Amino acid sequence: MNKKFWIIATLLHCGLYAVAETETTDSLRHVNLEEAQVFSTRATARTPIAFVNISKEAIQKQNAGLDIPFLLLMTPSVLTTTDAGAGIGYSTIRVRGTDATRINVTTNGIPMNDAESHAIFWVNTPDLASSLKDMQIQRGAGTSTNGAGAFGGSINMQTESSAINPYAEISGSYGSFNTQKETFKVGTGLVNNRWAFDARLSHIKSDGYRDRASAQLKSYFAQAGYYGDKTTVKFITFGGKEETYHAWDGITKDMLETDRTYNPNGVIEDENGKAVGFYDDQLDVYRQTHYQLLFNHIFNPAWNLNVAFHYTGGEGYYQEYKNGRYLAEYGLQPYVDAEGKTVETSNLIRRKNVASDFGGMVFSLNYQTGKLQASLGGGMNKYKNDHDGNVIWVKNYIGDLAPDHKFYENTGEKLDANIYGRLNYEFVRNLNFYVDLQYRHINYTIKGVNDKYDWSAGHMQPLNLDETFNFFNPKAGLFWQINSQNSAYASFAVAQKEPTRNNYTDGFFTQRPKAERLLDYELGYTFRSGRFTAGVNLYYMDYKDQLVLTGQLNEIGEAVSANVKDSYRTGAELSAGMRFTNWLRWDVNATLSRNRIKHYTEYLSDVNENWKDMTTADGGISQTANYLGSTPISFSPDFMLNSLIAFNYKGLDASLQSQYVSKQYLNNSGDNDCTLDAYFVSNLNVSYTFKLPAMKSVTVGVTVYNLFDETYESNGYASRTAVYPTPDRIKPAGVKPEIVPYAAYYPNAGINALAYLTLRF
Repeated sequence: MNKKFWIIATLLHCGLYAVAETETTDSLRHVNLEEAQVFSTRATARTPIAFVNISKEAIQKQNAGLDIPFLLLMTPSVLTTTDAGAGIGYSTIRVRGTDATRINVTTNGIPMNDAESHAIFWVNTPDLASSLKDMQIQRGAGTSTNGAGAFGGSINMQTESSAINPYAEISGSYGSFNTQKETFKVGTGLVNNRWAFDARLSHIKSDGYRDRASAQLKSYFAQAGYYGDKTTVKFITFGGKEETYHAWDGITKDMLETDRTYNPNGVIEDENGKAVGFYDDQLDVYRQTHYQLLFNHIFNPAWNLNVAFHYTGGEGYYQEYKNGRYLAEYGLQPYVDAEGKTVETSNLIRRKNVASDFGGMVFSLNYQTGKLQASLGGGMNKYKNDHDGNVIWVKNYIGDLAPDHKFYENTGEKLDANIYGRLNYEFVRNLNFYVDLQYRHINYTIKGVNDKYDWSAGHMQPLNLDETFNFFNPKAGLFWQINSQNSAYASFAVAQKEPTRNNYTDGFFTQRPKAERLLDYELGYTFRSGRFTAGVNLYYMDYKDQLVLTGQLNEIGEAVSANVKDSYRTGAELSAGMRFTNWLRWDVNATLSRNRIKHYTEYLSDVNENWKDMTTADGGISQTANYLGSTPISFSPDFMLNSLIAFNYKGLDASLQSQYVSKQYLNNSGDNDCTLDAYFVSNLNVSYTFKLPAMKSVTVGVTVYNLFDETYESNGYASRTAVYPTPDRIKPAGVKPEIVPYAAYYPNAGINALAYLTLRF
């Protein structure tokens, strides 16, 4: 522990990971047209918000096969998690403690978040990083963008530019857990001074760190572009197919000590509840395809227009083996077995299917002179998602079981339209005023039958939702370029966000969740010189009606997310960086924060001393309300520290990434038995680039993840139960219960490595 303390203390004296956006030398002369596509949703040097640009070069150095969240790991206030434990498959990202449903993601200005869940499933577009020109990650409410509101951050990705000259590239990697990645890229270069075509094929495979947590991922990218003197038209399509074995459930702390890689998903139990094997087809399978038609036109040096039409189609399912389930939950009748016994529960296999269509257009009209930048933009997008579920097998079932018996079916539809105007004006020398006004309209409907069985009514829960939201989201700020080395900014932003699909389908039957609102206050300062940079960003994010898990259950015993009236995140993001020589640099950033729910009440499920569910007098589900006052928000560490030491000399490239994350709570109770321990993890990357005859370059390298073999977990979940000292199923009056916590964890891999080779022609 003392060793870790001194490592952390030393790093605190150093500075920021700040990646400068650089242009590749073979970009088209018309690259200014391509950049116009994302100009209106990106922050620029004088935008008063916190952001980091990540260049294509920085992406390439880290892109050995892990999911995109891990390419953002060294940026301030960013955490990553991985179900399979090794960074391939279901991985996600948190910014300032907020989860994926609150992080807006776009590609070329087009929304990537699922319109219903608001999450981004990176596994559906594997190896997209190999076709990216750059990324910008904004923290806080950020600039107005298309899609769901940013409540913690936004990620803006731009696909790569075409090259002037023909090229080909072959890359591959192999390493721990039988992880492998193969990528092939080719481009025609500029044809007839006007046309260019590019394509990529990728395959990624991994057994995963956890048992059976395998992933089989395939993807492609293709683009065709016409480059006129003032007009660019590009057609882009990319997509992928993923097949992953479930690793969705965590394991207890005791299990971490005895069988750390154990994966409970897919377990098959006998009549006595004893595990007798695992189901081979406990799979998640999904195919997603994106189509984008981008049009950019420059009218004159001041004015340009970009318009994008898009369509995304997705289709897939996940399949599960379920033990001892009530047949009634699936619309099946109990049956009488050979011994004359009525059977109400059985093992079965269910498949949940989804098919989605998402399409629309986004646009921006941009004006820029020496002192003024202005944009008028927006878009209209329509989403439709069909959900249904089938029972495909029941153990020893006697009776009529139609093939692929369907037990629920519903359709969600969403219309999302927004328009915004943005202005950044230097009204006095070196002082810019920024204003960004957005209006957003959402209509969301769900019709059909839910996958939840209503025991009180004796049938599946009907769904009949029709909700409309109208949000006005103003943002304003000041940017002051004090002198050539010093700058400062201040801003205020309002962001509002509609509930997700799960907030409705897993909510109360008779109550509707309210929309959430964020008031975001930011204050920053930066110093830059030839060799040293330093900065601080202070933020206060004030949430109204934030939706969080409170332990409360709905009418059929499902956990619901409830609106909490007041909560906040506040902190300081510190950064510094030093370039010692042209070949050695050290960057560090740190986040100190306080994240709290005010006046928090948790709900504890009641059981008796024999751990049987207790009921209310009318037969409902019994819970105990437990007022806790101010409590820490889950998954929001008070302290984070990132360090990047980078060495580059005559083709030899080496970097040491290190991240320290303090303790995190798994729920909102502040219970120290429901936490993730602090961890300190380092990754080492070493590569060498050289030339061979008939090749532009050859790069060979290896990345060692978790270099010091830290034993840690970066994700989990928890609950608390009220245990009453009575055998009665009715909650006793005036008796104080014992509060018993339960926590489960997703273990991360120890030291592991990926070796890689890239050939460029």
